[in-house]
Amino acid sequence: MHVEDSALDRRTLLRAGLGAATVAVVGSQLALPDAAHADPGSDLDWIYSCDEWGARPPADPLSVSAIPTNKIIVHHMAFPNVTDHSEAQAVKLARDCQNLHMDGNGWSDTGQHFTISRGGYVMEGRRGSLERLRAGDRQMISAHCPGENGRAIGIENEGTYVTETPPEALLDSLVALCATICRRYGLHAHDIFGHWDFRTTLCPGAAFYRQFPTLRRRVFEELGTDLGDVPARRWPDLWRFVGSPSVRVVQYLLAHRGYAVPVNSVFDAATVAAVQDWQYRNGIGVDVDATLTAPTWETLVPELGRDATGLPVTAVQFLLNFRGHIEVTPTGEYDHPTKMAVKDLQRVHGLPAHGKLDVDTWCALVGGVVRRSFRH
Repeated sequence: MHVEDSALDRRTLLRAGLGAATVAVVGSQLALPDAAHADPGSDLDWIYSCDEWGARPPADPLSVSAIPTNKIIVHHMAFPNVTDHSEAQAVKLARDCQNLHMDGNGWSDTGQHFTISRGGYVMEGRRGSLERLRAGDRQMISAHCPGENGRAIGIENEGTYVTETPPEALLDSLVALCATICRRYGLHAHDIFGHWDFRTTLCPGAAFYRQFPTLRRRVFEELGTDLGDVPARRWPDLWRFVGSPSVRVVQYLLAHRGYAVPVNSVFDAATVAAVQDWQYRNGIGVDVDATLTAPTWETLVPELGRDATGLPVTAVQFLLNFRGHIEVTPTGEYDHPTKMAVKDLQRVHGLPAHGKLDVDTWCALVGGVVRRSFRH
């Protein structure tokens, strides 16, 4: 997409102090996605700042996180899949989202760091996020995912993607934004996750989530990452501050190993104690927050074949069903629908579709990223 003179004029006017109301009526094109692929030393004018789209001031002081950023979490907004892909709609979207978060949720400001419209326009969400992106050191503490708000950049995408997928313009801008965030914060394509990897929610939608391996591969290519720099498996670093369907999988697996833990997707005190005991008994560093480190995951997950039964199979079936394979029922028996769904998962992630639960397949199942998927 080429740069329109009107877009440049609009930004000049806005920065001269003529007011955010100008956004909706001056200019019709944003320099995106071409501008978003500029080198990391360039400016970020292709992202609309809060001032440019007319954001309200925060209701309370906002804070900068004291801990490093270690991931990107991608969301869908559960808003309508509008056919209006204009700049004006993107501005309205940003304002509607802020109003919902401040007036409906009672938050200090927009919850996520950035918002992408169905037309591919990229908007700053929480005030200060664009400034922190330029600095690339610490992020704004956000409100998009409890337990991850101080260490994960949140990106909301306009629309609802349970059965539909986003428009190409949105996906192109998402790739560009993720690549930029990775460059600025020293992250990688394998650090991109979905909301439901860390929270019990239908977000980012089953249809959208199936596109995540492709999203990561596109970001991987955009960054020019060497395959040797990708870990064999990047597991989701679940810890005691999150709750998600994958936490329930952990609980099933701990129960299989003999621990008395509730199976409720909540990282409660019993789950914390069981994870830490498992780490201690397996010679793994005991994490104060019971973080599911790579060695913890890889000793906890059992390989499953076609004759497998019991709680580990139930865990697999539960998560497959939750993520859209409604034909799979949690029975504890490795039946034909389960095997077909596992094969589908393997194909989506670029893994050999043999239908068995090996370590790579477990990693992909619980929301992690496997090096082999970047060869696909």
